[in-house]
Amino acid sequence: MQIFTVMLRIPIKYIMLPLGMALSACDKGLEEINANPNASETVSPEFLLSSVLINTAYDYQREAYWEEPASAGRYITLVRNEDNDKFDWGPRSWDNYYARLSANREMMEIAAAIHQPQYVAVGKVMEAFIFAYITDLYGDIPYSKALLSRNEGIVHPEYDRQQNIYPALLNTLREANDELAAFSAGTDAMVDAAADAMYGGSVLKWRKLANSLRLRLLLRMSKNYTPAFTEMQEILDDKIQYPVFENNEDNAEIRYLGDIGMNSWPGGPLANVFAEFDKRKPAKEIVDALVERDDPRLEVWIAPVDDPNGGRIPGQAYVGVPNAVPAPYDYNGGSPYISRLSAMFNSNSHPLMKASLMTYTELCFILAECVQRGKVTVQGKTAESLYYEAIRSSMRYYNVEGEADIMDYYSQPGVQYDGTLEQLIIQKWIAMFLKGPEGWFDHRRTGFPQFVTGPLAVSRAIPKRFMYPDTERAYNEEQYQEALLQFGDDKPATLMWYLK
Repeated sequence: MQIFTVMLRIPIKYIMLPLGMALSACDKGLEEINANPNASETVSPEFLLSSVLINTAYDYQREAYWEEPASAGRYITLVRNEDNDKFDWGPRSWDNYYARLSANREMMEIAAAIHQPQYVAVGKVMEAFIFAYITDLYGDIPYSKALLSRNEGIVHPEYDRQQNIYPALLNTLREANDELAAFSAGTDAMVDAAADAMYGGSVLKWRKLANSLRLRLLLRMSKNYTPAFTEMQEILDDKIQYPVFENNEDNAEIRYLGDIGMNSWPGGPLANVFAEFDKRKPAKEIVDALVERDDPRLEVWIAPVDDPNGGRIPGQAYVGVPNAVPAPYDYNGGSPYISRLSAMFNSNSHPLMKASLMTYTELCFILAECVQRGKVTVQGKTAESLYYEAIRSSMRYYNVEGEADIMDYYSQPGVQYDGTLEQLIIQKWIAMFLKGPEGWFDHRRTGFPQFVTGPLAVSRAIPKRFMYPDTERAYNEEQYQEALLQFGDDKPATLMWYLK
């Protein structure tokens, strides 16, 4: 069954949840007004799972390519409507994120009521992923009381501290793994393969995602969470109880069908009705990093300029656009002398473009960093071997592993392992090109790569967070103001707990 076919069978209220105060599941009055007396009010959990999965993955990937994370990670430079690139970031809505959480929570409640616990367990993985993303973006957020409008009448939820949210998410992921382990041990409870657009109903792969996400979160919080590496080691020491990603086939990602706009890559013609593709150019930082290393992924991701010998940088076939310069569309002589993203990013679907939540490549880099720091051990692995496997898995994903070997990519200066955090994070940043916000998140966590903002940027540093939505001041003012007393100023430069 095609992914979007499953989506179309879901009642529309679960795809387009109300905006505004999206912290509540649904408004009772609107439910009554919009009730169809001839339609079933019961929705199967597998249909809700399909909706939550696809919408979460597509929105997450869209932001990685389209929105602030692409600019902050220095993958994309906007040459029109450049506020993202100037880092002039104002309040940012979180309605879509909480809408996904509401639909996901409803799936879990329905599944529990009809004794289908496998969907509760999968729902816990998705809930942890989405909440982690929101707190990664904003800092302190409504968490423990955020989805209780319908059941408990809480319409003004308090903000939880990030230092309390993160351990709770770790516990949620642990519970999900343990519950899914029982299903994989031989019970009849299985996830419907047709509803699971990501893993086709594989309980083992859902467990791998849960534990790999735990490792991501533990590294993220390790500076200010004392048990972080102890808990990481517990996962790594028991592959049976805590399986993690083992290869690219375990990647948490969903393909694009590309037959209508809603299931097309966000840069493709069907989804890109305003021809936004040419407004997004590859950033100078990523192009230069690829060129300097003669990286075979360059030709996969970046198109050469139309006339490389005619630009102001003679002989350079690939030219990225710097951050926040005057008239970026005229840089280096204008459009003919600026690289585009490769043609695949202007298509509706492509085998190499998927909506990714987390990849095996990222996990290898996470483990390489932790082993390199001497904080954990991985049986049979060293920091060096994990570093090379991380790069190789990315090359393998983009079908250039053989080319990298032929050109002896790994032996050249700057690539050959030297044991520094800077080298490791730069290689991770390259490999995570347009896959989630990890390039931005790693930069703000480690300071690498050492980006320099442009002359028109409103700040000398890359922003550290999103500002809270305007709607919070309008509808949740008391809790918003209370949160700021502990969190600090609602500004892009304010550090969240795990960055302090």
